[in-house]
Amino acid sequence: MNHSISRRTKSVFTHLALSAMLFSPGVNPALAQDAKKPAPAAPQSQSQPVDKEYTESIIKNTTDKMFLTEFVDHLPASDKVPTPAKILGYPVGAPNKLTYTRDQYRYYRELEKATPRVKVFTAPEKSELGREQLLVVVGDESSVANLAKYKEITAKLADPRRINDDDAKRLVGEGKAFYWASGSIHSPETGSPEMLMELAYRLAVEETPFIQEIRKNVIVMITPTLEVDGRDMMVDLYNWRKANDGKRAPSLLYWGKYVAHDNNRDSLGMALALTRNQMATFLEYHPTILHDLHESQSFLYTSTGTGPYNAWLDPIVINEWQTLAYHEIEEMTKRGVPGVWTHGFYDGWAPNYMFYVANGHNSVGRFYETQGNGGADTRMITVTGQSTREWYRPNPPLPRVNWSIRNNVNMQQSAILLAMNHVSLNKEKFLNNFYLKSKRSVAKARTEGPAAWVLPGDDPRPTEAADLVNLLKMQGCEAHRADKEFETKEGKFPAGSYVVRMDQPYSRMADMLLDTQYYNVNDPRPYDDTGWTLGPLRNVKTVRVKDEKVLDAPMTLINGMAKVTGNVAGAGKAGYVINHTAESALAQLRFRLKDVKMNAAEDTFKIGERAFNAGSFIIKSEGNPGDLDARLKKEVIELGLTAQAVDKLPEVAQHALAVPRIALVHTWTNTQNEGWYRVEFDHLGIPYDYISDQVIGKTPNLRDKWDVIIWGPVGGAAQSLVRGVPKRSDTEAPIPWQKSDVTPNMGQSPDTTADMRGGMGIVGVANLQKFIEEGGLFVTVGGNASIPIDFGITEGVSIQEARTLQARGSIMNASFADRKSPIAYGYDEKLAVYFNQAPLLQTGGGFGAGGFGGGGRGAGGGGAGAGFSGAGQAQGRPSGRGGVNDPDVIQGRKPVTAQAPPTGEDGVPAEFREQLAAQQPPPEMRPRVVLRFADEKDLLVSGMLAGGSELAGKPAVLDVPVGKGHVVMFANNPMWRHETHGSFSMLFNAALNFDHLHVGRSAPRRANQPQAGQGNEDNDQ
Repeated sequence: MNHSISRRTKSVFTHLALSAMLFSPGVNPALAQDAKKPAPAAPQSQSQPVDKEYTESIIKNTTDKMFLTEFVDHLPASDKVPTPAKILGYPVGAPNKLTYTRDQYRYYRELEKATPRVKVFTAPEKSELGREQLLVVVGDESSVANLAKYKEITAKLADPRRINDDDAKRLVGEGKAFYWASGSIHSPETGSPEMLMELAYRLAVEETPFIQEIRKNVIVMITPTLEVDGRDMMVDLYNWRKANDGKRAPSLLYWGKYVAHDNNRDSLGMALALTRNQMATFLEYHPTILHDLHESQSFLYTSTGTGPYNAWLDPIVINEWQTLAYHEIEEMTKRGVPGVWTHGFYDGWAPNYMFYVANGHNSVGRFYETQGNGGADTRMITVTGQSTREWYRPNPPLPRVNWSIRNNVNMQQSAILLAMNHVSLNKEKFLNNFYLKSKRSVAKARTEGPAAWVLPGDDPRPTEAADLVNLLKMQGCEAHRADKEFETKEGKFPAGSYVVRMDQPYSRMADMLLDTQYYNVNDPRPYDDTGWTLGPLRNVKTVRVKDEKVLDAPMTLINGMAKVTGNVAGAGKAGYVINHTAESALAQLRFRLKDVKMNAAEDTFKIGERAFNAGSFIIKSEGNPGDLDARLKKEVIELGLTAQAVDKLPEVAQHALAVPRIALVHTWTNTQNEGWYRVEFDHLGIPYDYISDQVIGKTPNLRDKWDVIIWGPVGGAAQSLVRGVPKRSDTEAPIPWQKSDVTPNMGQSPDTTADMRGGMGIVGVANLQKFIEEGGLFVTVGGNASIPIDFGITEGVSIQEARTLQARGSIMNASFADRKSPIAYGYDEKLAVYFNQAPLLQTGGGFGAGGFGGGGRGAGGGGAGAGFSGAGQAQGRPSGRGGVNDPDVIQGRKPVTAQAPPTGEDGVPAEFREQLAAQQPPPEMRPRVVLRFADEKDLLVSGMLAGGSELAGKPAVLDVPVGKGHVVMFANNPMWRHETHGSFSMLFNAALNFDHLHVGRSAPRRANQPQAGQGNEDNDQ
């Protein structure tokens, strides 16, 4: 490629009189380090003119020549195709200008009308707030006209079972690479939607050999803005800031309807429309590259990651990351551009990012992090740590620079054009790699294994199992059902079992989601979650089958979604019984039939030979609506439940199941993580009111409105949560989040306010305490347990600071310490839960993990067993002779086996009970441990763990009586990123039984009662 700059470019710069600006005429601005040495440049068309006014804007708004390259230092003119400025009224990269999605779309549709090189499509789903998401395709005329042909070629290469190597060679020669650029999934990152409009125009219009080469072998796909709702909110916010200079501005509180930054953590759960759209688009086009455009680093980070890399990816794709990144670094550095680097950011481990739509499906997923500034201002920025030279960053960003959105556009566009050109020049290599990775994925079953994953057909939670299978199918994976019973070395599996074979193109994605992860704590600090094994998280049994015999079992491919059809069994007239299996469908049923009286069994029972769990629904025909039979049948069939019609209702203790009035609370500081709760409640059809913490402060009679208040996870200490956004004076202007002439889109937010300042305040704490004491249920998740603890609403519970624990985004084993608690209804003895580092709840003022309530002995293994004997014991044996499991030997005396002092169910040693009696709450008011983390040796299911003794035996779920009501604290997060379905029922059980949470509590022994061994509620099982 000839890199000498053309005479046409020299004359253009001279014509524009740019010599008085950033660089001398005839010298590429990005390489004007030595005027005597002409910089290499892309050859220009001798006849194509430039758009003078637009080019002037580019040069004027670039703050330094080092941020320009020959690819973006001009814009070609066209008398037929409109530039962005012609439609928008301003050039891309103009200061103080951000473009709403409707105007972006208006531009792309005008572009489509003007040139056969552009085609616009609409994504399958609208956003949760009703906006379209577009896909724009740019290529040469023939490519766009024959788009279906090229899609068919990549589809064939994606499935090597349909072709042979000779076919593949021919298809690689005929095909074209699809390069997919996706803009602004993260709404505060504002540059890419602007840049992509100019990129589309340049690719469609420019006739330089460099751009012609891209069009020759590459079809460019553009998602102009992925988070369409958040983009329009961000433009609103930016415009508000410009109109209210000097005033405190709100943060970007809402992006999409549900979540903010975590929209890029939905690739596992696929709960959001934008994720499903990306996945559906991938499966239609099978693009070679998916390139997400972000803005959180200085100046341009091109992705590879620090490692550890995801262990299920084909090594070929990891090499492709490096190849593309280092090509961009080399070419940008040649052009004198500073601060283009890789490696030292992000790990490459978890598959929950959007670009795993590609990485998990044999394509290349990659991203940029380009310097942004949260808007379209031009201002000085200071670069701190990233301005230092490292082995992976030999040409670091400058420590201080004047930055503009035009700089951002220049750097993103230059680098991605270099990548597209490189892919075009190496089209055969990238397409052949795509085929080869697909071929190696099909061979996986008989090379590295496993041969298959099996979800047994007798799983007690069939609807959850089907939902997991449907998630895999949404990911493009194939699933079969066994036609009859079969046997492998791993065991026998009944007919109807789901079989996910590993001899399919997307076997790696299925294996990645179902397998167990191990993250070594000595590796670089993880960027996000370290464990995501979906079987345990969803409380569904999955079996990793290495025996290749499974591939020969008779099975049928599932077409469409897996569906469990419920039924009504029997013909009894007295009523119905539905077994509680800890599936969310039971909560759905309760709310769908809210006028039907239902009871919950307080213990296990049998009907004939069939066993029913505690919590099973008992519905008496007498006293219920006359159309009960028809309505119940309709709902259980749809929900996949089995209702047993009986002539005699079971004789078991029972209580009425409530239809609670639920409020989900958010703050005005952050709505990121509570949004996942709204996702699940809306998905399941569970009704709720969505209120801010300010409502709690302004509502003295909360109990009149709600039965259950759930404060979803949000960061911050108790004091900051109660304070909210600080209100610093009465004269200070309000901070609104609402619809106005300047902010028309904010009115679509799930909640609005005229003033975000102030949380619930101390008055809100008092209102909350009154609500609980009058019989309400208050649910905390994670660290916000500090609110009732630190403000004295609860007694006997504290949060312990972790000293050595490392458990970032992992899956932990837990066991039900009190299976008679209604919160435990439907569950087996053990449950895997999501836990992320904190909180470490403890009861009993430090006297043993058993605390004051049900749960008693705890878990041992350095956790509960350490209890009263001191915190040091909880960290493992003292340094001394032998191994980690050997006893310590003290010299000069006979060995003595240390024994923990006998304790009761309150966890307090007998010799201290009398003196502490006055300091303890009465027995019936003591915290009740419902779920407890496992022993240290059994604790980790998936992810990372060190210092596990600090977590072992700690409460995972606590029920704390307060007056007539309860505070239920979750140390685990029961609703996280549409992954933790197995924990949902604990939350729903608490809500449906909010007024009967005392049920099953063993009668506590008073201090003066004799102690009979180590009795506690665990002994009831």
